[in-house]
Amino acid sequence: MFTVLDRISWPGHSDKPNEDICGLSGDWAWVIDTSIFPGTSPVMHEASDAAWLAKFADERLSNLAPHADDGPPLIRHVMEEARTAYRAVAPADRHEDFVTWPLGAMTLVHRRDNVLDAWTFGDTTAYVRQPDGTVRVLGDAPGLREAEAAMAADLMRQAGSRPTAILAEPVFLAWLGGRRERQRRSGIPPALLSLNPDAADRLRCETAPCEDGTAILLASDGFSVLVDLYRAMDAEALMEAAVASGLGPLARLAREIETERDADGTLYPRFKLSDDTTAILLRA
Repeated sequence: MFTVLDRISWPGHSDKPNEDICGLSGDWAWVIDTSIFPGTSPVMHEASDAAWLAKFADERLSNLAPHADDGPPLIRHVMEEARTAYRAVAPADRHEDFVTWPLGAMTLVHRRDNVLDAWTFGDTTAYVRQPDGTVRVLGDAPGLREAEAAMAADLMRQAGSRPTAILAEPVFLAWLGGRRERQRRSGIPPALLSLNPDAADRLRCETAPCEDGTAILLASDGFSVLVDLYRAMDAEALMEAAVASGLGPLARLAREIETERDADGTLYPRFKLSDDTTAILLRA
């Protein structure tokens, strides 16, 4: 079983829905960070189909995980249910048009005996701190962050813009539209939490030791940014601070960096001033 030491989920902007969520059930826990192409009209939620997918997946994982034995079949089942629910409401021309679907990064973990299994889509992260203080980082977030920051820096330079405005700039919209059309022409939905159950076959799968006393931090990229982009601390220091003082001070540090130290995005290029910030801290 996991014991929750702390959890946090802050929206990146007060006027927009939080599209992150985290949860746990018995020996299972997860963090989900959803999104959708800007400008896509919602059909499942008054403001954001991404927020709908996050809540739907969280609720189904809460109900199904205690009866599951393995991560990929569990995630596949959740995506099959999400696809059925979506198709019951969405117009027929969006049933197969995957660039209009909500999708998400996620990390799902399961403790079996003294082993932690972790499955990851996208740029969510699991930090695993052993009782002796050693820390392992599971997931693809660092490499994905570097590529995203480089693209953000290039587009902001071209537009002469800042994180607060880049999403509305013509150069960004042109880049986004081109990316959307390339994805559509490929015919291959991204390997993310979505309405394509076959994506479960492309999960990143890892394991780590997990004896009693191990601390596990599951984080969306709006929280792991402290390590991956802002370099405010390394993974070991992040886990030490989380266990000692909780998640609130760390989330406030991220907001301080974003809104006070680097509001113009010159030090840390990014597509938003602040992202949704979600994390759950557990002890095995």
